[in-house]
Amino acid sequence: MNDTKQRILDVSLELFSQNGFSAVSIRDICRQVQIKESSVYYYFKSKQAIFDELLCLFEKKASDMMCQLDKALAEQTFSAEQNFYQTVCDTFFEQYLMDTFCNKVMRLLLIEQFSNTTIQNVYERWMFTEPLSFQSNVFSALMRVGVIQNADSEYLAVKYYAPIYFFAQRWLFSGALSEERKSAFRKNAYQHIQRFFTEIGVA
Repeated sequence: MNDTKQRILDVSLELFSQNGFSAVSIRDICRQVQIKESSVYYYFKSKQAIFDELLCLFEKKASDMMCQLDKALAEQTFSAEQNFYQTVCDTFFEQYLMDTFCNKVMRLLLIEQFSNTTIQNVYERWMFTEPLSFQSNVFSALMRVGVIQNADSEYLAVKYYAPIYFFAQRWLFSGALSEERKSAFRKNAYQHIQRFFTEIGVA
């Protein structure tokens, strides 16, 4: 990708994630990129086009992440559940929730979901529907091989994921994404996961 185009995307995302889409102008973006306003239109037709490309890049990255998790689940024999869940957590936490690009896009989605139903649907899909569906599939697989007792897999998915979402909101989506906040999230999330699996008789 052209360096200037990438710089426009990076600066736009930084500004959008801090202030929201409506509060940022093309002039604001160009001032940060240090290009003339007319120059941005060589790369993007409008501010909306910048937003749309950022969203497209995010959905591609999120889709790839979920495919990676689905592949890990399909290949899992559950002979070493801890290793499997370490892979799951490393992928979902490190490559998604704490990934700089994804984190900024999700902050932007958090802001824009209140005024845009399309964005609300995107946020709903990638913060709730897809993660919960994956977790439900994991618990169903654990039940099939007798690792855990039969139960409502969708309920277990919510019980597992709700605290992770809470900790993400507390540490990863409020304030700057610092190493201290990442560490606090990891500590809280992994403690929850350990307790959760102990409670259902896996750990």
